[in-house]
Amino acid sequence: MAKRILVISQHYWPETFRSTDVCQGFVELGYEVDLLCGLPNYPKGELTEGYGFFKRRRERKDGVEIFRAWEIPRKGNTSLRIFLNYVSFPFFACFDLLRLAGRHYDAVFCYETSPVLMAFPAILYGKLHRVPSTIYVLDLWPENLYSVLPIKNRLLRSIAMWVSNWHYKAADRLIAMSPGLRQKLIERTGKPAQKVAVIPQYCEALYTQDLEDHALRRRFGDKFNVVFAGNFSPAQALENLVEVARRLRARGEKGIRFILVGDGMSREGLMQTIAAEGLSDYFAFEGPHPMTDIPAYHTLADALIACLAKSEDLGLTIPAKITSYCAAGRPILACMDGEGARVVQQAGCGFACAAGDLDALTENLLRLYRMSAAERAEMGRRGRAYNALHFDRGNLLRQMTDFMLGSDAPAAVD
Repeated sequence: MAKRILVISQHYWPETFRSTDVCQGFVELGYEVDLLCGLPNYPKGELTEGYGFFKRRRERKDGVEIFRAWEIPRKGNTSLRIFLNYVSFPFFACFDLLRLAGRHYDAVFCYETSPVLMAFPAILYGKLHRVPSTIYVLDLWPENLYSVLPIKNRLLRSIAMWVSNWHYKAADRLIAMSPGLRQKLIERTGKPAQKVAVIPQYCEALYTQDLEDHALRRRFGDKFNVVFAGNFSPAQALENLVEVARRLRARGEKGIRFILVGDGMSREGLMQTIAAEGLSDYFAFEGPHPMTDIPAYHTLADALIACLAKSEDLGLTIPAKITSYCAAGRPILACMDGEGARVVQQAGCGFACAAGDLDALTENLLRLYRMSAAERAEMGRRGRAYNALHFDRGNLLRQMTDFMLGSDAPAAVD
């Protein structure tokens, strides 16, 4: 009989999170997968059409049995609504565990983006049913919280730290994306080293495709295109692009365009700033697109850009965007600290500078702009080769399932 895994993650299809592909990957490996998630409303905070508090609470897609718990949507993305969204999912999901009565599981797996609170139902189920629980730590809390909610009160910050550490300690096993994050989790939880594994994120196979879109090429073929595709959040530090555009204008460089694909809480403010600064000629906003459209934008790109806000802890993880960009086979401009910058430098697939170093980012962009197409293509080839070697989907999925089902963390992670 196939082993069954219970996955708990607040975000899932039709939201564009990698949790969807991970669950489908577990199915491909022969496991039965049940998923407990929230109501799809990210990033705008409006429920996806067809979903509601009493609609489509259970469905099946690509072999995954999906159970949806209530949550308060993030509508408006105000601090209050984000907080209510964060706490409502684990609260309601705990009651939805009753819907799983009679369904035996061999492991409970939490794909933990933000917030860490989404791990509580997984921990609770594991404790009640004596099933090992594993958290895949994609966003380290409470550090990631502060990139979304600017909490300064020392008492509130100490509470957030205690709550976060409790979740990490209460889980039986943890998965980190990098050795640095693994060490931090070991120090904060006191867990033995064999209970904390390093398994980096992979990217979906579709990102390895070259997908030529002739309509996009007609629209944007007149300039050097630098593409960002993803979530518009404070952590992404997209205001850096505005500063770079100012520098380009001051130098009289008019042949470069930033194409921004996606949505999120920072988008409106970013658009207003660009318009107020008179920099609209340097930007094109494409809005949100389904994941299947993104390879066409990657193929169009002369370069792909990723930034992160200045934070020691944000640098502990390899951003999902970096793995997707490597797979895309285009040169990468990274403005970030830590693991993401290390990957770009190690792969030789682009240029990286420290978070917030706008002079270096501008110079790196111009350096790419002035390179030959052949030199940029070689960078892209190196990125794809690095992705195939280090971020192979099948291998990493097998590592996840082996670890959550009982194997200790492999010695190779040291």
